[in-house]
Amino acid sequence: MNSLLDEPLSDPLALYRYRDAISTVDLLAVAIAHLDFFTWLEGHPATMGMMCAHFGIHERPTDVMLSLFAAQGLIQQNGGVWILTLRGREHLSSKSPWNLAPYYTSMKDRQPTLDMLKVLRTGKPANWGSYDAQAWAQAMEREDFAASFTAAMDCRGILLGPALAKKLHLSEHKALLDIAGGSGIYACAIKARHPHVKATVFERPPVDRIARECIAKQGVEVDVVAGDMFKDALPTGYDMHLWSNVLHDWDEPTVRSLLAKSAAALPEGGLVIIHDAFLNKEKTGPLHVAEYSALLMNITEGRCYGISEIAKYLHDAGFDWVDHDDTAVARGFIVGRKA
Repeated sequence: MNSLLDEPLSDPLALYRYRDAISTVDLLAVAIAHLDFFTWLEGHPATMGMMCAHFGIHERPTDVMLSLFAAQGLIQQNGGVWILTLRGREHLSSKSPWNLAPYYTSMKDRQPTLDMLKVLRTGKPANWGSYDAQAWAQAMEREDFAASFTAAMDCRGILLGPALAKKLHLSEHKALLDIAGGSGIYACAIKARHPHVKATVFERPPVDRIARECIAKQGVEVDVVAGDMFKDALPTGYDMHLWSNVLHDWDEPTVRSLLAKSAAALPEGGLVIIHDAFLNKEKTGPLHVAEYSALLMNITEGRCYGISEIAKYLHDAGFDWVDHDDTAVARGFIVGRKA
């Protein structure tokens, strides 16, 4: 078993990216084969709102789509108005002799492409894996789904958890609540790196039981408290809250609500630590994160957020900006302090 203080000798970034980018091609195929988006945009420079109205598509997936195409160098923004770049105009507009649209038309009726089109039109996530389409939060109430999903996150966390813990400065804080902490891998990694910290995972059944089993295998002293972050007030007595790979599953109103719960439960000077994959302030990259956002948009109710967006949500919830840093495989963290 890998130690929570060890790091791999090789870089797994490419392996993460194969999986994280799996929805990218379907989003591009929808734009080309179903919407003829790039031909339209060449003749109609537009804001996101204008695009949503014209194509009958939802704001959340459209936002993700624009970040992806900007990161791919296909479109660019000027004063809130989107236009084609030279690459987009030459290779994805039907007016160009080098138009590649017919190359993507063969994907038009591919089921994942049709699913992506439905997400664009409804704003609702498609299905996860082979499960019937339903809200992700409801699926987590099924023990088989919860166990397989938690295992997937645990194998990722064995790299990301220690990378996060190594960068955090926690000498002045004593108690961490890892909210919706899944297997507890991030709380375990932080406890291993910062032994003075009391660490607790807050998870709802049946994931709380799975967390206890996973934590026992790690051999680290981390507690588990059962509760629902949506229905219950967050436990008090902690001066740090960790949201690791949680907020990206939810749309903006829910993200704001969850951060407000942290603000209500934390003492003055308490920290909120958001560990995730973040877009840049302009939301035009990096490409890996824009690709990952397309996956999240497709299978959850969320997306990847820009650094400036998170800064605003924190400010509005009553937190001061403290820090932002990168960790591993295009992930990083943002820290806010309760004012």
